[in-house]
Amino acid sequence: MVQHQLQTPLNGYLGSGYGSDTKALLMRPQNDGSADEYLAKLRKDVPVLQALPAGSTNLYGVQTAPDRLDLMIEVAGTMFTLPTPK
Repeated sequence: MVQHQLQTPLNGYLGSGYGSDTKALLMRPQNDGSADEYLAKLRKDVPVLQALPAGSTNLYGVQTAPDRLDLMIEVAGTMFTLPTPK
């Protein structure tokens, strides 16, 4: 369910705000709370995540050469790589 939400574009279903916008996340400053908003949207779209304890959903950024930032989400110990925006 998490992987599906991450791969679906924002508003990917007619009449629904379901999906994620990774490109918008990358364009915002890292310290403005955008990661928290991104994870809150994920928890809203995938309600089963609300049953997990606080802190069980985390977002990580990994710097790779030469100037790339790969994003990953950890959900209860399972890592999901966010799709690379085009």
